[in-house]
Amino acid sequence: MISTSLRRCLLPSSRVSPLLQTCRTRRTQARALHGAAAAGVTQGDKKMKTFDDLPGPSLLTNLYWVFIRGYLLHSHELQLIYKKRYGPWWKSEIGKYRMVNIADPAILEVLMRQEGKYPLRNEIDLWRTHRELRDLTYGPFTERGEKWRALRTVLNQKMLKPKEAKNYAGSINEVISDFMTRLQELRRQSPSGDTVTDMANELYRFAFEGVSYIVFETRIGCLEKHIPPETQKFINSIIQMFKNSVYATYLPQWTRPILPYWKRYMEGWDNVFDFGNKLVDKKMSEIQSRLEKGQEVQGEFLTYLLSSGKLSLPEVYGSICEVLLAGVDTTSNTLCWSLYHLARDPELQQSLYEEVIMAAPMDRIPVADDITHMPLLRAVIKETLRLYPVIPTNARIVHEHEVVIGDYQFPKNTLFVLSHYAISRDEANFKDPGKFYPQRWLRGEGMAHHPFSSLPFGYGLRSCVGKRIAELEMHLALSRIIRMFEIKPDAKLENIKSIARIVLSPSKKINLRFIERKSER
Repeated sequence: MISTSLRRCLLPSSRVSPLLQTCRTRRTQARALHGAAAAGVTQGDKKMKTFDDLPGPSLLTNLYWVFIRGYLLHSHELQLIYKKRYGPWWKSEIGKYRMVNIADPAILEVLMRQEGKYPLRNEIDLWRTHRELRDLTYGPFTERGEKWRALRTVLNQKMLKPKEAKNYAGSINEVISDFMTRLQELRRQSPSGDTVTDMANELYRFAFEGVSYIVFETRIGCLEKHIPPETQKFINSIIQMFKNSVYATYLPQWTRPILPYWKRYMEGWDNVFDFGNKLVDKKMSEIQSRLEKGQEVQGEFLTYLLSSGKLSLPEVYGSICEVLLAGVDTTSNTLCWSLYHLARDPELQQSLYEEVIMAAPMDRIPVADDITHMPLLRAVIKETLRLYPVIPTNARIVHEHEVVIGDYQFPKNTLFVLSHYAISRDEANFKDPGKFYPQRWLRGEGMAHHPFSSLPFGYGLRSCVGKRIAELEMHLALSRIIRMFEIKPDAKLENIKSIARIVLSPSKKINLRFIERKSER
């Protein structure tokens, strides 16, 4: 039988403990910092500290760690090194970037509560550069100001409302069923009869198919034995764009016509838009054909965008691919890391299995409402996102006013780097922060933490537009997998570390054994 505690809701523990006292202290610090910020705006005679007063590495030190020590693809780990060396926040400079790095939840909270009506992620945005050079309309991640707010309002209607997100459960379960069939085929093809190699790749195909089905309202063949050539080119182009954007970000502009990274980055985006625009045009033709025949127009996301009249066609083009990209890596990477850790913890996996079959017996497919009765399953996903935030580093620019944090004052348009990887591994908030321990999120068994210590989907107006759908997809997929299979590590599976290519991914292939469970009555 599953323990009573696993049926409880996911809420922070109410018990007084040293960690809880620390959390309360952090909250008090945040309020004090916020109060000082408000006071600092009005106290013109007070001598405020500036960017130059922050500790931090020199330009040469940064270049040494990033390029000589090879931390370009391990920048998330560099957050931990710098936090230990310079404290909870520090300054840094690379090329034309002057950054205030924040690795403390209390300081992060003060910043985020000052972000204003139109927060920016990054003033110098490579995604925007591509749109400008190709004369394309911005999407929800690249648009700014009032236009961005209006665009997000339209998209939120179909994505962020919980009731709307549930409408996609049928499509998600359809794709999950095909993925389960693919897992069976891959198992049978393996020499052992139960091993699936490179789970990250398989889950990427699953997530890509799922998100595409929601966004484009059509299947694109990612789970077929032989992926259609156009779809494969689309997938390869996204991987190419992300991989080369790391180098394109930090290398100076004069290297663009010399080194191959910039050209590959631009080509990747060009192919993504070519594919996306064709599917949008196809859907538009279908809608026009139905209207001409006097038939009802039916559909969810893309149909809504095209038929509501709230967005122009160029705005739909600009939005659709950005929305798609936001969901693929979140779902695939999180599920991959979750299965990796469950395979290494049989006791935890058994508890999860018992919870899932109690909430959704084997005689039916789990639905969205079942997830509310699976607190441990939700905790597994939350813990995975804590240890492996999909975007380990984010950014904010407040361009409407100065930012005051404690006795520091920063001018408008200061670039703040949000070190989510270091923040979510803060020992003051998470005991044994490097340990995979989902129970920390369970009511009664959990441990208190600062509410800004783990923000996998961001915070505020710029939070992830696809959060609800990504969570639903991950929860339903994990529940289906764990009901059917016992997951075991491949005999040669090593300790896998993460690597940062904008998104956080496994550094090596994760091979897992899927042992089919006996049928439940």
